[in-house]
Amino acid sequence: MTDDTSALGDRENMAFKGTTVSYGRGAGIVVATGMETEFGKIAAMLQKEKELKTPLQKKLGMFGRRLAFFILAACLAIFCIGILRGVPPLLMFLTAISLAVAAIPEALPAVVTIALAIGAKNMIARKALIRKLPAVETLGSVTYICSDKTGTLTQNRMTVEKIYCAGKTMDSRDLKKKISGGIPGDKDEPRPSLDLQALNVLMTAFALNNDAITDDSLSPTGDPTEVALYNAARENGFEKNSLEKILKRTDEIPFDPDRRCMTTLHKIVAPSQMDLFREGNGCCHEGGFISFTKGAVEEIVGKATSIMGKEGVGPLDCGELFAVNEEMASEGFRVICIGMRKWETSPGVLSAEAIESGLTILGLAAIADPPREEAAEAVALCKEAGIKVVMITGDHPVTAVSIARRLGIVDGEENIATGTELDKLSDDEFRKRVSAIRVYARVAPEQKLKIIKALQDRGEFVAMTGDGVNDSPALKRADIGVAMGVTGTDVAKEASDMVLLDDNFATIVNAVAEGRKIYGNIRKFIRYLLTTNSGEVWTLFLAPIIGLPVPLLPIQILWINLITDSLPALALSAEPAESDVMKNPPRHAGEGIFSNGLGLHALWVGLLMAGIALALQAWSLGSARAHWQTMVFTALCLTQLGHVLAIRSERRSLFTMGLLSNKSLLGAVVFGFVLQLAVVYFAPLNSIFRTAPLTATELLLTLALASIVFFSVETEKLIRRMKGL
Repeated sequence: MTDDTSALGDRENMAFKGTTVSYGRGAGIVVATGMETEFGKIAAMLQKEKELKTPLQKKLGMFGRRLAFFILAACLAIFCIGILRGVPPLLMFLTAISLAVAAIPEALPAVVTIALAIGAKNMIARKALIRKLPAVETLGSVTYICSDKTGTLTQNRMTVEKIYCAGKTMDSRDLKKKISGGIPGDKDEPRPSLDLQALNVLMTAFALNNDAITDDSLSPTGDPTEVALYNAARENGFEKNSLEKILKRTDEIPFDPDRRCMTTLHKIVAPSQMDLFREGNGCCHEGGFISFTKGAVEEIVGKATSIMGKEGVGPLDCGELFAVNEEMASEGFRVICIGMRKWETSPGVLSAEAIESGLTILGLAAIADPPREEAAEAVALCKEAGIKVVMITGDHPVTAVSIARRLGIVDGEENIATGTELDKLSDDEFRKRVSAIRVYARVAPEQKLKIIKALQDRGEFVAMTGDGVNDSPALKRADIGVAMGVTGTDVAKEASDMVLLDDNFATIVNAVAEGRKIYGNIRKFIRYLLTTNSGEVWTLFLAPIIGLPVPLLPIQILWINLITDSLPALALSAEPAESDVMKNPPRHAGEGIFSNGLGLHALWVGLLMAGIALALQAWSLGSARAHWQTMVFTALCLTQLGHVLAIRSERRSLFTMGLLSNKSLLGAVVFGFVLQLAVVYFAPLNSIFRTAPLTATELLLTLALASIVFFSVETEKLIRRMKGL
């Protein structure tokens, strides 16, 4: 090796710990052990990396500290004002303590955990296993998805995608319409046209010049390229076992890197079924032989003298073959050429020089690991959602770019970088370029870490996929580490936050949609909690200031807290996703809990609730109604139940969504309403809560005033829709 800065995949003279040898044998000199090996370097990186806190953990921590300070200050102010107005200290102390208990969001941890757990359960049904619960919400913050190519964006199965035969390039999916489906066994069968004969002979060569074998489940195993050729032949009706009864393999010249080709020799044992091979020179009688040779295009063409075309066997046009080969290779395909030679008798000494000469070219096969059918749609959905998809692979740049273009990840060469280029860039230079790069090829493990850190330094939230041990440091460092469940190693899974049970990129996109839904539901709960709590705080704070008595007793404050902060809040965690959840860009990294008008909403709706309660209190006292406190108590409770129905969506009207679209929430509201009526009209509870039954007029008045909050919030959403917000 002359350049020790080359990518690991290009170091052809090195074998690394953890590598599986698929065939052949060799001897080597150990140059590194333990922590000096590539595995050891990965282990060192894994130990250095620390897990980052999720956006939700950071925001809720700050939110909790600020809210606690505000509530304590408000409770102290209410206590002091009450004492100054001559209210008994014990009553004001109990009121302040009750208000603190009611205002502090003690249900927040439970509701957030339940919401995340529901999200994790839903993701299991979508083939995504959540290992760390906070990761559910973090998925909704993702701005970049850095995905491996093989097995995630592609099928992890080498496939013959194109065929060049008889002067034509054909898509492999169209072959079944053209091929007769095997070698004719009946002399009376109509003989296919010459171009179809060429295709049939090519498929026969695919099947016979092949060391792939099938297991008990009939799945072929062996070299990926040979498995691809084997499958192409079998899917078109050319079974290897059946063909070997006609053309029995007698010998072979194995592939070696110097010749770059492989040859198999077959004896004709059923000449009556050899009609397809009669074109050109050579005999097809019993006891004759046919050899098939496959390998690199330039090697096979150099050993050939003719080609089988649509007019039969004719002179070889090297220029045309090389042009087709170049076109296929430029699209990222691995191109294999197959030739044939017929023998009157056994060729005797089996040597490459004698057997691999005078060949007749049968055709070319373009082989690749094709993209998953659903991956392109998932990439398009990511673009619509404002999420950038980046491919990181150890494959050759041409192969990586070909797949990326087919999936819609890139549209120009300027979006590509190789591992060698990354090594030449300083951290500052790379940070400036990282947002424009969409494909990384020939990348080493430490470079994956470099990519993630550069994106995070620019404020991006990164999801990273990986399956190998070498991916584990990057998986641990990423905001969301996504391991492969089928092909992934235990080390990768342990370092990840989420495991894809089907190794499918589309599953990541589904998980992102679920994460956005969960975050939206958590915001709805916080909106509801802040608004209802602020309504209680404003009511108790403003009443003494405007000369009204304390409107609520401590036990009534706690009851409102129990009714509103429990079941309705929990039911919000089951709210379905908004219809446009994947049509909006990811939320900004610096976006706080109170963003997008949440804080303002909590302020004005809380003041509206307090205004309704205090206006009702003033009117009741002015009308000399003895049970004014029951009316205020009931109105404040019902305004909050109406409010929770209105905030199910930040834009859509409840009348559009339908009451039954969240039956859990509807049931919680109805249950809370019934319990509040029981407190008012059930005599044993009257003495406990210091309430009194309301007249029909008083109850209707209370309901009417409480509904003001619901219709006000609906009006706010109407204005947002009209403004396109």
